[in-house]
Amino acid sequence: MAVTVETLEKLERRITLTLSADTIKNEVETRLKRLAKTVKADGFRPGKVPMSVVAQRYGYSVQYEVMNDKVGEAFSKAANEAQLRVAGAPRISEKEGAPEGELAFDATFEVYPDVKIGDLSATEIDRVSTEVTDAAIDKTLDILRKQRRTFAQRAAGEGAVDDDRVTIDFEGKIDGVPFDGGKAEAFQFILGEGRMLEAFEKAVRGMKTGESKTFPLQFPEDYQGKEVAGKEADFLVTLTKIEAQHLPEVDEAFAQSLGIQDPTLEGLRADIRKNLEREVKNRLIARNKSAVMEALIKVADLDLPKALVQNETDRMIEGARADLKQRGIKDADKAPIPAEIFHEQAERRVRLGLVVAELVRTNQLQAKGEQIGAHIEEMALSYEKPEEVRRWYFGDRQRLAEVEALVVENNVTEFVLSKAKVSDKQLPFDELMV
Repeated sequence: MAVTVETLEKLERRITLTLSADTIKNEVETRLKRLAKTVKADGFRPGKVPMSVVAQRYGYSVQYEVMNDKVGEAFSKAANEAQLRVAGAPRISEKEGAPEGELAFDATFEVYPDVKIGDLSATEIDRVSTEVTDAAIDKTLDILRKQRRTFAQRAAGEGAVDDDRVTIDFEGKIDGVPFDGGKAEAFQFILGEGRMLEAFEKAVRGMKTGESKTFPLQFPEDYQGKEVAGKEADFLVTLTKIEAQHLPEVDEAFAQSLGIQDPTLEGLRADIRKNLEREVKNRLIARNKSAVMEALIKVADLDLPKALVQNETDRMIEGARADLKQRGIKDADKAPIPAEIFHEQAERRVRLGLVVAELVRTNQLQAKGEQIGAHIEEMALSYEKPEEVRRWYFGDRQRLAEVEALVVENNVTEFVLSKAKVSDKQLPFDELMV
């Protein structure tokens, strides 16, 4: 086999492959003979079908299969001999003018780029941290209380106030005409929680059971219902029920209802602190990792293989279709999704992947077995049955690979932070948890 490698523009290369026509012919005959031993045809016993019949029926598909295999083998061997790191699948086309007795093919493909990473010591990165305060624990307690609240009907004559659960009938009209979604009966919501537009809540606030009211409401320009966005509607609302909320007291009985190991007030606060600190740690890791990755993209210089960008775009489109299918959208797997909407994000992912891979390779940042085990152990301890979580991860190579990728990203993050100009900043708890 003669091999010629041409450098085209940037990352594109072309290899010319030549194969012996006899090699293809002999392999086709070998496969057809093998096939003839099992093929069935009317009027013939199994294994006794004439080769002419086998060749007529299966010759084209076997020829195609052999050509693909042999060209693929030739390309792989040529790329290895030339020490080329091939990115994506090659485009194969038959070439005219081959010498007699030979077949010639052009394989056009891309190679992985050289990744140049700038001076990390000159890179500025903000590293954030957050403290779990008593106020954060108190706020979490309030959330837990609201999750277990009860409601009791207010006495006649009392007006609706924030935190009340109100039941209403309403109908909205624009220029005297009803619109889709503008009417409901026995509709419930809790005042002050922002489920309804503020103007709507303001109108209902203070109303009494049995009272009706008409009021104007201006829909915001960016309202999710495009058909009414920016328009003014007139609403007729009738309040049919008001229920005041009752929050459970924060006592040992409340702690027991949460099923914690130490059902005391001190044990409850300690349990909340432990869970918040775990959540804060995970969010800080994600946030600081994102800052590092953003910095790496800015400091790296490389060309992007179009094939890898296209592959990533295709994966994102399939992911979008899978999401639509999960939401119950009919024929989601055939949904026309323009590739352009994912192109920029796909380029970013490919760029970042190549940069991270280069850092890992040149600085030995691969995930170690003990790191993977420690990561799984930390996740397992946050569940009620840690042993089941351990088995779930260690019992599947794909899940282990996902954990390994996370550990590698963490290694890269720590490495970059150790080299860069880092500014430590305190982030408010509420801002981190948004």
